[in-house]
Amino acid sequence: MNETTHLLRQHAWQLVRAALQAVDPATAVQRHLRLEGDTLQLYETTEGGEPHVYDLRRFDRVIVVGGGKASAPMARALATLLGRRVTHGLVLVKRGYLGYVGGPKEIELVEAGHPVPDQAGMEAAQRITELLRGTTTRDLVIALISGGASALMTLPAPGIALEDIQALTRILLACGATIHEINTIRKHLCQLKGGQLARWAAPAPVISLILSDVVGDDLDVIASGPTVPDPTTFADAWSVLERYQIVDQVPHSIVAHLQAGMQGVVAETPKPGAPLFAQVHNVIIGSNRIAAHAAAATARQLGYQTLLLTTFLEGEAREVGRVLAGLAKGVIRGETLFPPALPLQRPACLILGGETTVTLRGNGRGGRNQEMALAAAIALDGWPHVLVTCLATDGNDGPTDAAGAFVDGSTVRRAAALGLNATDHLARNDSYAFFAPLGDLLITGPTHTNVNDLAIVLVGRP
Repeated sequence: MNETTHLLRQHAWQLVRAALQAVDPATAVQRHLRLEGDTLQLYETTEGGEPHVYDLRRFDRVIVVGGGKASAPMARALATLLGRRVTHGLVLVKRGYLGYVGGPKEIELVEAGHPVPDQAGMEAAQRITELLRGTTTRDLVIALISGGASALMTLPAPGIALEDIQALTRILLACGATIHEINTIRKHLCQLKGGQLARWAAPAPVISLILSDVVGDDLDVIASGPTVPDPTTFADAWSVLERYQIVDQVPHSIVAHLQAGMQGVVAETPKPGAPLFAQVHNVIIGSNRIAAHAAAATARQLGYQTLLLTTFLEGEAREVGRVLAGLAKGVIRGETLFPPALPLQRPACLILGGETTVTLRGNGRGGRNQEMALAAAIALDGWPHVLVTCLATDGNDGPTDAAGAFVDGSTVRRAAALGLNATDHLARNDSYAFFAPLGDLLITGPTHTNVNDLAIVLVGRP
């Protein structure tokens, strides 16, 4: 690794840390909730404005429920704020995360499976419905929701076994379906998703604090929208199965349930305009946009002319990786314009946020960010003074301990010297085994936040 590449990697790490710090879940809770005496104030933005005010003296109980990869620090921050005012609390976290983050005594944290739901998650989800059963206007429900809750808070509809949901999850993850499509199906197979947690809580007022892991921050898609009106239908869910030609692979109980829903035999999820949402306030407290802007600000401080291109990055990971390489080449050749219509000056930084997908073609190991980085490395082979960093903000890219990877114009050549063929590894979806011997994996450990992915393109001085 030459001196320029070493410096670019150091800078990339600084941008990664800035992005993750900006979406720290505990800090985000503290920015949006304030307690003055017995008055709880909920701010929808960090720019101020009039808060929603809750007089805690009017409530007999404060019940905290929720789940997600970021839910443990969210729960800790809320417990610190409210203390003994929390009368009941149950929040689900990804298995293994409690080894890094302890839970507050006021709120029970339960570890469960992700991305494939498990028995522990289902039993805890059932307990959440029991906590919410019989709530009244004298109860205040606070929901802590972050990415990963779709899998963690799984309570299958009657007639559907957990094993069938697990099988469906594996099929959907392998077929290349987007998170919007996957969650459209999930909302119609679970008793908590698609606004149904809010239905359980009604008529109690609900504060829902949400950390977004969805491109575009669509509230009904984040964690399958447990406290949000669901604009999708059983027919929409069925169309996803048909679009990916997986109807014949899906367990019979799921097929039967979706068909019953389309025929009106099973009730739809609560829709926009339903009276039960009148007392629900959904507030996004962290997002990919916030992380991307923090990375961009740090890049400018380091002297990079910086463009935040989008937070709507989507598509097949390997195709997007080639696009990232193309953007880098454009900067090197002076083709990327910067206001007022001048070439972007080097050192330059391009930042893109969003979430790609992977269609499994082989039996290798990796994740969407590692696959995106590998495709970028192949396209950048031989190009100097460039570094591409692909990051999963939750710290776990696919079923690996890496958050992503770094690549530069020497990556393919360095790998070949170790007997590694980049094209072969990409064909087998085996990016982790490619990057590990090179020392090019991006390892953050669990970050306890989850706001999609970031791709950072750094181009050094000529």
